Amino acid sequence: MADYLPSAAVQMTDETFRLLRDFIYEHSGIYFSDNKKSQLENRLSLRLRANNLPDFDKYYYMLKYDPQASKELRALFDSVTTNETSFFRSPPQIQAFQEKALPEIMERRAEKGEKILRLWSAGCSTGDEPYTMGIVIKEILSEKIKEWDIKIFASDISEKALKSARASTYNEYTLRSVPPEIKTKYFTQSGSQFTVCDEIRMLVELQYLNFNDTKRVKLMRGFDIIFCRNVLIYFDDDAKKRFVAQLYDNLNPGGYLFIGHSESLHNISRAFKLVHFPGALGYKKE
Repeated sequence: MADYLPSAAVQMTDETFRLLRDFIYEHSGIYFSDNKKSQLENRLSLRLRANNLPDFDKYYYMLKYDPQASKELRALFDSVTTNETSFFRSPPQIQAFQEKALPEIMERRAEKGEKILRLWSAGCSTGDEPYTMGIVIKEILSEKIKEWDIKIFASDISEKALKSARASTYNEYTLRSVPPEIKTKYFTQSGSQFTVCDEIRMLVELQYLNFNDTKRVKLMRGFDIIFCRNVLIYFDDDAKKRFVAQLYDNLNPGGYLFIGHSESLHNISRAFKLVHFPGALGYKKE
């Protein structure tokens, strides 16, 4: 079999773009609008090379009809998602989580004699967000954390991102917003690399999850707080409405949803109560 080496000259036709765009949407809910054709073309060019395929038509037919294409499907999702994140990203949201939402929920739980916390980092990327959540919880509870049953579920559609999250080792740039005392306390440094300490890693359970898998998403129940930041940008309005309605069901009454600071539930859902925090917004299930 010849080795094809597609170059930048290989272009995606409008028809093939629509076929691939619809295929991706059907299998993940991720939507590429018409003006994102060149972006999809660029991101999938490496998949042509990896599979020794001469053009995007052949790639589509492989995805569509090859019974062994399930592994490639996950590589496709790696290619079309962006894993740009960092620790303590969007500080006003983290502050709202640390000083308002989390203490409120913990107080309510403690009053009922239920020292249980369940959180979900939905779209956790390389793990920066769930580990940040763990650090914040440890800072609040200190040694009393042993009295609590705490689990942070962290999910993503990108296997590549999850592999990085499991390694839990990061560079200085990723930790640029981390206060020096927090960095010293919760990371082990080796040269220019920093690894999250075990007491934080143990709070986080990483798992693969495609939000298009409605049966599995419905099983994600009983959460006190959900972080789903910069995920809705991948969906069209219909998919956003379906997914946000599911997130509402995933939350306990009184629970909070945090989405990206540039995202909004306006015209998406009226089920949540909009909560104004200093410099940040949250959505509460009453």
